[in-house]
Amino acid sequence: MPATPQSAAVRQRRSTIGAFVGTAIEWYDFFLFGTAAALVFGTVFYPDLAPGAGLLASFATFWVGFLARPLGGLVFSHFGDRLGRRNTLIATLVLMGAATTGIGLLPTYEQVGIAAPVLLIVFRAVQGLAVGGEWGGAVVLATENAKGGKQGMAGAWVQQGSPAGSILATLAFLLVGMLPDDDFTAWGWRLPFLFSAVLVLIAFVIRSKVEETGQFTDIKKRGEVPAVPVLEAFRETPRLLLFGVLASVVGISTAYFNNTFMLSWTTGPLGMDRGVVLNLIFVAAVVQFAWQPVAAKISERAGVRAVMVCGLVVTALGAVPFFAAIQSADAAFLGLTLVANTIGATAYYAMLAGALSDAFPARIRYTGVTVAYQVCATVFGGSAPIIAQWLLNTTGGNAWAVMGFYLVLIMLTLAGVVGITRTARAGTAGRPETPGTGTAATEGSRR
Repeated sequence: MPATPQSAAVRQRRSTIGAFVGTAIEWYDFFLFGTAAALVFGTVFYPDLAPGAGLLASFATFWVGFLARPLGGLVFSHFGDRLGRRNTLIATLVLMGAATTGIGLLPTYEQVGIAAPVLLIVFRAVQGLAVGGEWGGAVVLATENAKGGKQGMAGAWVQQGSPAGSILATLAFLLVGMLPDDDFTAWGWRLPFLFSAVLVLIAFVIRSKVEETGQFTDIKKRGEVPAVPVLEAFRETPRLLLFGVLASVVGISTAYFNNTFMLSWTTGPLGMDRGVVLNLIFVAAVVQFAWQPVAAKISERAGVRAVMVCGLVVTALGAVPFFAAIQSADAAFLGLTLVANTIGATAYYAMLAGALSDAFPARIRYTGVTVAYQVCATVFGGSAPIIAQWLLNTTGGNAWAVMGFYLVLIMLTLAGVVGITRTARAGTAGRPETPGTGTAATEGSRR
């Protein structure tokens, strides 16, 4: 029986809230690790290494989560395209919560030796598996249940999970950061990780009330569920996958560049106060959370590609003052340029979810979106702090070398955004395109 307008509205609201809340908790868990990697993991789990080497080891452990993300994406997107979006997303949520809580309970290197960093790496890998299947599924769940041209706004609310998670993680570390340094290093850093268990329980209750999307239900009824979604995605939409990877670069890499590398750079060699920098990151996350829905609304008039490209251009133009502010170690200057940088990048990031979801056909949408995003996360996300730190180490602290790397990431993203929108539209030249259905991607891949 067709859904009534009221039941469709309820489904849309519940799916958007469920996608947002679950994604926010998962990003909270993921951002916690990045913040702890910058502030404490080098000391707690790699104490025998020199400070710079310990930090690199900590960042390498951080990258393990990104290496695991494509595997998690392949596994969970397979089930998401074959068995459904809702139950798959519940599984990713529980897995992430278990791994994060486990990190909070880990013994230190001084207590158990090499077993401590090994266990840290294992739990980080599990985090990567979980988040690898989360983001794409949340995007699909929200956008497939959105009607009446609201797919872009629904996708933007999934993107709200990233700043919400960053806000929660930063607040958590600001609170425990008030402890004396010895207490913070001994046990205070664990509390934000242990709190994840409470947040996951709340998100589980909310997400369990979300219904399966109508598009997946229809595909299942018609017997069109793909046998091996990832093979069909690579066969039918190879160019979209490539452009999807590139289009996601800034959306993934800059978050970890700021929250992890910049945090360690400013509070380490540049000598800025830890609490001050965490507060600046917190303010930037609040700005992102407030600005993303506005950018999504603007896109309804100006167009998705225009908003994304303009946002990236603003971010590129702001690179010089941003890196000058970092080098100056002046809190007010850094805060101003960080917020300006956030406004530009956020305009692009708000529309990324909807753009990727609209590009891929529904029957392989979970897989297409997930593979593109998580491959990007592995290649560009987890590597960003390592490459930036390596450039800093090998150039004697030259900020402009790091800025060059930052600009390369922006240029790659611009190429991906233009490419994915052109490729998706190519198959619908001369005929109307149905928003949110993946029609463009389907036809484009057959030409």
